Amino acid sequence: MFSRIREDMNCIFDRDPAARNSFDILTAYPGFHALVAHRVNHQLWKWGLRWLARWLSTIVRWFTGIEIHPGACIGRRFFIDHGMGVVIGETAEIGDDCTLYHGVTLGGTSWNKGKRHPTLGNNVVVGAGAKVLGPIIIGAGARVGSNAVVVKSVPAQGTVVGIPGHLVKTRAKEPEQEDNHKKRKAFAEKIGFDAYGTSDGDMPDPVANAVNAMLDHIHAMDDKMEIMCKALKGLGMEIADLNLPELGPCKISQADEPEPIDTEMVSEKDAPE
Repeated sequence: MFSRIREDMNCIFDRDPAARNSFDILTAYPGFHALVAHRVNHQLWKWGLRWLARWLSTIVRWFTGIEIHPGACIGRRFFIDHGMGVVIGETAEIGDDCTLYHGVTLGGTSWNKGKRHPTLGNNVVVGAGAKVLGPIIIGAGARVGSNAVVVKSVPAQGTVVGIPGHLVKTRAKEPEQEDNHKKRKAFAEKIGFDAYGTSDGDMPDPVANAVNAMLDHIHAMDDKMEIMCKALKGLGMEIADLNLPELGPCKISQADEPEPIDTEMVSEKDAPE
């Protein structure tokens, strides 16, 4: 029991940079309090002391703002960050190393008995305010974006955003695509476009993706032009070399710079007293 509590405490240090020491976690982390209480309540639930387990879970909800049904199955190293408004239903199942942020609901969509709440695989992260509803499966390593409403199963390593939740496809790590990505990045840095901090993450920026597609198109056109020019020269045609403008980040010209204010032109009546 104590080794499990120590394990839950150590995972908080790994995922929350605000955690300073063990005393902070023991006294000021409602997510940790709710989890420890749930471990006890879940055992009471399995022993058949179900009214006592429900009553104790209600007391915990009053103090922490986190409602975890004692029937829910929660794996190891589970972390609820902040936690206010988190609701976890009776038949929910949560794997190891999962993280939930505040306002998350693992709820049901049916009044029928039986399995009606989600199942989360290992290493799943659910963002703040997200609602995962129904007896669906969130695959291992999946990510659910903030405020998303998920009612369909999510494959492993997938990322879901929006209302209703839709899968954001990630790039396959193939050699050809890796090579294209390197070319695109080098060209983008040359012209001063730098959005790769967002486009390479789990939740791609659509504007960055659109610019990336334009960069790929420019590369393809440039390669074709090179091939055409070489073919024409091979046929004996003379093609003048054009001096193309050098690519680089946009710079503010001197004409665009604001003119300095002449303080001597300020009259005495406009000057502060």
